[in-house]
Amino acid sequence: MKWFDYESPRTLGEALAAYAAHPTARLLAGGTDLIVQMRAGRKETDLVIDIKRIPELNEIAYSETAGLALGAAVPCIDIHTNPLVLRHYPSLAELAGIIGGTPIQGRASIGGNVCNSSPSADSIPLLIAMGAQCRIVSAWGERTVPVEQFCTAPSKNVLVPGEILVSFHIPVKPARTGSYYLRFIPRNEMDIAVVGAGVEVTLENGHIAAARVALAAVAPTPLLVEAAGAALVGKAPTDAEAIEAAAEAARQAASPISDMRGPAEYRRHLCGVLTRRALEAAIARAQGKREQQEEVH
Repeated sequence: MKWFDYESPRTLGEALAAYAAHPTARLLAGGTDLIVQMRAGRKETDLVIDIKRIPELNEIAYSETAGLALGAAVPCIDIHTNPLVLRHYPSLAELAGIIGGTPIQGRASIGGNVCNSSPSADSIPLLIAMGAQCRIVSAWGERTVPVEQFCTAPSKNVLVPGEILVSFHIPVKPARTGSYYLRFIPRNEMDIAVVGAGVEVTLENGHIAAARVALAAVAPTPLLVEAAGAALVGKAPTDAEAIEAAAEAARQAASPISDMRGPAEYRRHLCGVLTRRALEAAIARAQGKREQQEEVH
């Protein structure tokens, strides 16, 4: 690994100043991706800025009007066990519990997972389905970007040098809303998803009032499938044809490649299977039934 200098600012202002002065620096939250990539020579830098001690990046706060503010550097284990997240966003707590094994969860963050911008990132489809927004701050200002617009290509995103992803903001969920993330992995732990599906549905007056479906590992970036959500709106939650139409929309939207994890046609087929199962689980949750998170092997 190439030598580098290290800074550990304690405030957001200090971090922004350091980054503005060294725009080629790399930001470290948990380091579970960055350190591996630097050791492999895939990334180089003369300066690593450790941002995991900054209060704004470690916040978990909820209000009935603003929803959830989740700092980008919060370790997954803290999300997985946080009472506010467990109560108001249980699918997010479950998601944090399947990213890597226990040692990884002690350091890895949702923000790091998103900034790594892998097409197969587990956190991104569920965040998209939940309507999460990214708060991005720099020395020259602040902006908000929907999670579905954050990734621009494999391992690339909208951040420019000097910008820091500070937090995610997830809106308050209406009553009778359920969300779910389901992935297919070959083994029990620490595998990259062959396909992932994140969904959210809201029920009202016996019908589906809103629905969002997002996919991972089947396009150059995680994918919001608007046609899948549109196929469900206005339909009864028991309408199997509507759920199958959403699953078919997910299949049609996918453009997977064939690689060591599976051929393209197989992965496209999985898009439909996982979307259907995730929707069924999310609808059950919206109806007040508790569905245990599962994985498909």
